[in-house]
Amino acid sequence: MKKLTALFLSFIIILSFTACGAQPKAEYANRLEEIKARGVLTVATEPYFAPNEFIDPSKTGSDQYVGADIELAKYIADKLGVELQIVPLEFTAVLSSVSEGKYDLAISALAYKPDRAEAMNLSKGYYFDEDTEGYGMLCRTEDVDKYPTAEDMKDAVIVVQAGSLQQDYVFEQVPQCKEIKYVSSMTDAFLMVQENKADLAACFIGNGRLYSDANPGVNIVNGFKFVENKEWGGTRIGMKKGEDELTAEINAIIDEVVASGVYAQWYDQYAAYAKSLGL
Repeated sequence: MKKLTALFLSFIIILSFTACGAQPKAEYANRLEEIKARGVLTVATEPYFAPNEFIDPSKTGSDQYVGADIELAKYIADKLGVELQIVPLEFTAVLSSVSEGKYDLAISALAYKPDRAEAMNLSKGYYFDEDTEGYGMLCRTEDVDKYPTAEDMKDAVIVVQAGSLQQDYVFEQVPQCKEIKYVSSMTDAFLMVQENKADLAACFIGNGRLYSDANPGVNIVNGFKFVENKEWGGTRIGMKKGEDELTAEINAIIDEVVASGVYAQWYDQYAAYAKSLGL
């Protein structure tokens, strides 16, 4: 009888744990379905790349994150009928966290790169810079005529943002330099040049000019531009590899944004905004 009683009590305890324990996680057919059920879209970004994404120091909380890409993130969330959560991270963490599925989207001025396309799904391009100056180098103002060719950079210390397209361009197109240094944000790269810790910062020229306009003492190198692969054109959105339903939905939204010209309007609006903040 004692054995039967003990067995019965054990059975009751097991049932209690089963009833009170965590319920099995809901299963979704894909990430898009999960986002809509969750009611929140998580977007990872590195908020130090004006005018795409940057911080307005006069604001707090989620309102401090502004820029053309932030407007795009809001637009996507509205189209999906969900709330938006901005997750600020270092650039390499933006890439890795979205590749691993920790967050839904990477919206952080992403350029197309073959290795990036292998690690995550990439959307269609939503901003093309045919009318801008492409990629080049930022230097101290007194050195603007010192590095007109890659061969002239053999004694220069070059700083690049880790994981960026311009990092690849330096590897491919600068045959020799004194040293390459790595930083997590373009702001840090520009500061290293200002503070004489590096001679050159590989950058998107439009972003570099915006910075130099607000920070006397640095400028874009005269006469030098990286040769761009036109097949890689367009700023894109990253998603976890294999999330094709989400990618298709994002591409449809991008088609709307591009056709209406609204992203270009946001870009110009936030270029002026960033300049007014001295960024």
